[in-house]
Parts: sequence; structure tokens; C-alpha cells
Amino acid sequence: MNPRTPAAAPLLLALVLALLGSGCTGGVEGTPGAVGVRDPYFPGLGNGGYDVTHYGLKLDVDPAAGQLRGTATITARATQHLSAFHLDLVGLDVESATVEGEPAAVNRAGKELTIRPDASVDDRMRKGRTFTTVLRYSGSPQAVTDADGEKEGWLRTADGSVALGEPTGSMAWFPGNHHPSDKAAYDIEVTVPDPLKAISNGQLVARRTENARTVYHWRTTEPMASYLATVAVGRFTTEQSRTPEGIRLFTAVDPESAAASEDVLARIPEVLAWSRARFGPYPFTSAGAIVERTGDSTYALETQNRPVFPGPPDTSLLVHELAHQWFGNSVTPKTWRDMWLNEGFATYAEWLWAADHDGVPVGESFDEAYDDDANWAFPPADPPAALDLSDPPVYGRGAMVVHQVRLAIDDDRAFFALVRGWTEKYRHANASTDDFTAYVEEQTGRDLTGLWDAWLYGGSRPAREG
Repeated sequence: MNPRTPAAAPLLLALVLALLGSGCTGGVEGTPGAVGVRDPYFPGLGNGGYDVTHYGLKLDVDPAAGQLRGTATITARATQHLSAFHLDLVGLDVESATVEGEPAAVNRAGKELTIRPDASVDDRMRKGRTFTTVLRYSGSPQAVTDADGEKEGWLRTADGSVALGEPTGSMAWFPGNHHPSDKAAYDIEVTVPDPLKAISNGQLVARRTENARTVYHWRTTEPMASYLATVAVGRFTTEQSRTPEGIRLFTAVDPESAAASEDVLARIPEVLAWSRARFGPYPFTSAGAIVERTGDSTYALETQNRPVFPGPPDTSLLVHELAHQWFGNSVTPKTWRDMWLNEGFATYAEWLWAADHDGVPVGESFDEAYDDDANWAFPPADPPAALDLSDPPVYGRGAMVVHQVRLAIDDDRAFFALVRGWTEKYRHANASTDDFTAYVEEQTGRDLTGLWDAWLYGGSRPAREG
């Protein structure tokens, strides 16, 4: 993965938009939900005042014309009495909006949509009540360009498209509360012209063809952060099977990548079984992979259930992205500052695999990372800016933190029990760096302030002995 976009909206813009929302005349009592959730790196990302429980997305994709028509049905629970609320959407035109079946006014300021419900639905907008919003939208979905030139969002490919969302790209193809702290279930229906196929997260629950167009209905019942949602459209070769434990496997591979991917993808059941023994039960009911043609995208992403690879993956990359199903997808960061919890553990999974399968001791992988100056540019728990979220310290030094915890415990059985307990305690939830350090100290009964100060927050390279 690569450096991501800088902060999407400064605090001043968030305040201005909130004031705009408070001046709307929908007739509903209460107060408007906040613009943004004050993420340290993306203060304007996400929205306050409600918690999404389910997204129902119906997408009609025309790859030849580069067009998308969508209907988003968003079910949410109000966390305050709402007079208005916000959704994140960039680039696409909103044609209509309703709240509880009644027409709602929509104002737009950049990526922010302000939805003003009709007065008749005031009771449904009160704290603790559930309401449903339906938006119809269309246009030419665009890629979001990062500061270093990398792209996310809706990416055009040789035969179709692929949606990659980390950290802000999902707003390029559907409206929502696009911050990892608001996870939800999903139903995604995608209509594409034959012979193209549409692949998404979760399980394929229905497929129907009419007039040379096929609708693919994918369902994700476990909570998912929006940056982990994906839709890949292309001339894929697909395979379905089950692991011995009953996990449904679905792989979709571009024909040009099929031969070179076959042996690695065949190891998915093996990698899942190996990971389960170390990290705890697999947190989802389905798994797999999406392999694009080389050049269609420039980085792999741990999209939930089936990671997207930019061409044939090697085994180490497969291990990394499947480890993310535990670290990042099930245990999801509370803010983007906590991203090292995703990448540090996934990188450490690579080290563990290399030790078990390639004869490379974990200590040797640690030494290699320790000697790499790039890993010491900043502390993994405090990247200087959004641009740095996918830089080496988040990965390599993050993995070193995990290894230092293992050394401090000095008992492999206890260490892996600690890891399995972590994934169990925060299964399908959000966790922060503070949650992790408190959990480790609680479970070990030790004050590890020196470890955290040196390896997690320290500005210089500590002694190798730790």
C-alpha cells in the first residue's frame, strides 16, 4: 500500500458546513449532525449524529461509457435528535433524496451532502430511533489522486473498473459515513453488461441475467468499514469452493493473471488455517481474492473477505493481506492514527510465516527491519501527516513493536494467547493504540511504559536489545 491523501477538510471548513446545516429549513426539530468526526488526519471525514447499520447499494455500471447510476438505501440509528445530517460523496450528481419515504432537501458543499428531512418524519430523527435514507445518484465516478500521485476511488481498468477505498476513495462511488469508526452490513447489487462480471465483498447470494445484462447481488452480514468495500468489474475467471472448516472461498482472476496466480491462490486454505492457529478463529464466513491484470492498479488492498491484488501475488503478500482480515477488517482502527495496528500485525504475520515455512527466524526479520533507516523516520503511532500513513515506520517499526511485546512476555504460548485474546475482545469492533497498550498491560500485569516510549512513540532508534 502507498501514502494516502492529506487531510480532506480543515476544521474551519467543517465548522462552516455545520453552520450551513444548522440554517436549513426542513421543519425538523433538534440539531444538525456534525461534519466530520475530527479524525487526526482527516478532520472532515465521516459525520456525526448517527450510526449506519446497513448500506443497500444498487449500481448500474456502463464501463464503455464510464458511467454509473446508483441507488443507496442507508439505514442508520440517530445518536442525537437530528434536524439535518451529512453524507460524504465526491464527483457524482445526486438526483433525489428521501428520508423515511418523504422527499428531503439536499445541499452540497464539496464532498459534503447536507440532508434536511421533512418535518413529518421528526419522530424518526430522535435519538435512538432508526431511519432510512434513499439517494439516487449518477455520473462518471472518478479516481481520487493522492499527494504522491497514487490513485484510489473508482479506477478504470482494461476491461472494466475496480473500487479501492483506503482511506477516502469509497466516497467516489457511494454516499455514506466514510470513516472507519462507523462499520455496517452491506448488500451490493451490481448490474453489468455480459460477458463482464461484478465481484464484491461477502457472499454471492443471487445472480440473474436479462437482455445480455447480469445483476450480481453480494451480501456482507459482518460489520465492514466503508474503505474496505469494493466492486471489481471485468472479464474474470471465477472459482468457488469451501475450506475444510466450511469457509466459503470465491476467487476472481483476470485471465492474463490466471496462470501466474494459480499456485499462490491454491494456498488460501492453508494460509487461513495457519493464521487461525495464531490469531484466533477466522472472523468472517467467506474469503478469497480478486486478482487484476498487472497495471490496472498499483497496490494491494485488504478489501474485506477478498483482497484485491494488482497482478499475480506472491505468498508473502497473500499472507499479509489475509492477516488483515483479523487486523484491520475485524479489529478496525478507531482513527487513521491507529493504522499501525493494521500494518504492524500484518507485517509481523509475514515474519511468522517466513519463520515457519522459509527457515527465516523472526529475529532475522526483526534485525533487517531494525537496520533499515526508513523505518525510523517517525514513530509508528504518530505519523507526521496523512501523507505518511502508509510509510515504512507504520509497517516495519509497527512489526517491531509487536515483536518487542513478544520478547517482553518471553513465553510464546502466552504471547499468542494474548494475540488471540485481542482479536476476540475487539472482534468486529474498533480499537485504538491506547486500547492496545492498556490491553497488553492488563493481560500481562506489567507496566510496559518503557517499551511503548522507546518503540511505539520514541523519536530515535532504541538499543537493539530493547
